[in-house]
Amino acid sequence: MLKKLRKKKTAKRIWIILILLITPAFIFWGFGSFIRSKQEASYAGIIFGRKVTFLEYKDALDAVRNQAIIQFGDNLPELEKNLNLEIQAWERLLLLAEAKIRKVTASDPEVIELIRSYPFFKTKNGQFDHQIYSQCLEYVFQAQPRIFEEQMRQNLIISKLYKAVTDSLNVSEENVKEEYKKMNEQMALYYIAGIPSDFVKDIIAPEEEVKDYFAKNSLQFKEPISFNIEYISLTPEEKDEEIIKDKIERVIWRLNKKEGFTKVAKEFNLGVKETGLFSQVDPIPGIGWSPQILNLISKLRIGEFSPPIHIDKNYYILRLKEKKESYIPDFQVIKEKIKERFIKDKSRGIAKEKIENCLKKLKELYPGKSIDFDKVAKLYGLKSDSTQLFKYGSYIEGIGASDNFFTVAQNLKEDEFSKIIDMPSGFYIIKLKAKIPIDEKEFKEEKDEFRKRLLMQKRVEYFSKFLEELKRRVRIF
Repeated sequence: MLKKLRKKKTAKRIWIILILLITPAFIFWGFGSFIRSKQEASYAGIIFGRKVTFLEYKDALDAVRNQAIIQFGDNLPELEKNLNLEIQAWERLLLLAEAKIRKVTASDPEVIELIRSYPFFKTKNGQFDHQIYSQCLEYVFQAQPRIFEEQMRQNLIISKLYKAVTDSLNVSEENVKEEYKKMNEQMALYYIAGIPSDFVKDIIAPEEEVKDYFAKNSLQFKEPISFNIEYISLTPEEKDEEIIKDKIERVIWRLNKKEGFTKVAKEFNLGVKETGLFSQVDPIPGIGWSPQILNLISKLRIGEFSPPIHIDKNYYILRLKEKKESYIPDFQVIKEKIKERFIKDKSRGIAKEKIENCLKKLKELYPGKSIDFDKVAKLYGLKSDSTQLFKYGSYIEGIGASDNFFTVAQNLKEDEFSKIIDMPSGFYIIKLKAKIPIDEKEFKEEKDEFRKRLLMQKRVEYFSKFLEELKRRVRIF
């Protein structure tokens, strides 16, 4: 492979300060003979019809972890929980599978060039240092050179796939101007609002109407599949992690011999905890949120246990104790919940009807008359107010995200009012109060740089859609 890069030795002083050792989250452990003995019978998922073993998944997880170290360095510990490395590992495997179909490759010289480009492998004078490289692999990335170099090869392949998918994209002059205006133009608005919560106090909810509402909308109240699992956990603390791994391997060996979960745990002085029933959309009680674990236990039969799992410095072995299929509860059990939803929907209907009547009145008055939003709003028991100056992507107090308002208002003329805008907070009719256009001189100066950022954003969004489409085409769990 890349022997020349690894074998050359220098006497240069190591200057790099090694990054904190990062323990990867959400790792499905190999544990020697356990996983290897299960390779043919057990797998983590399927991509393009091919089974992905837990070892392959773990390798992908190690690779995305190392990529995160390269990208975030010392900031990784505080960012790691938000990165969702387990999902990134699946995406990596999927993209590599697609790249293989397209025959995308990366040569040894390209891998060497990439590795030599990283500043943390260089001395102060900018020269690549083989000793620094070896030390970083051992203490920072915790990877053998051959494995790390293969990870870098895969990174290059994914980068080439990204380029192949997005290279044809471009942005027009009109698009650049339009997006620049979105980011820099400011406006203020008058508005009439139909807020559903304003009408809740006037709603009566007779039981017969609530029952009828439930009969027509029963699927909205369907409870998802739920699970009850038993689990044992180990925390390394100050002990040697290898001791923990060895202990878990011995536990797995005993469980593979069909010995009881509780019996084995007791013999190893491990407590068995039980979660109680929780649904697929909930965090796992006592463990936390993990879509990958939820998907894993959904494949288990009652009484089966999972491979060892590593989350937030803890090691877990899970056993599925109970599984409750999706169902619609009886009316009497969730009567209050149904009543609450009934009132919410009815109040929203009242707000919508009132603002629709208000819009009809506005159309009668316009054009030719000065429209007093406050006066018309009062006729229908609606609120009226105005906003401060705001930009696209900002937050309007009491209303929410400004994007819909901004997009509609951009096309309004002076004294012209909008159609009804449906927002989570209610229904709105708007008209312009003030508008501050972009500075044309600044736009001319910033246009080229803005175009580059816009194109990059467009390519990232396009590639994300490409990846989502790949996910829909394959079976991954």
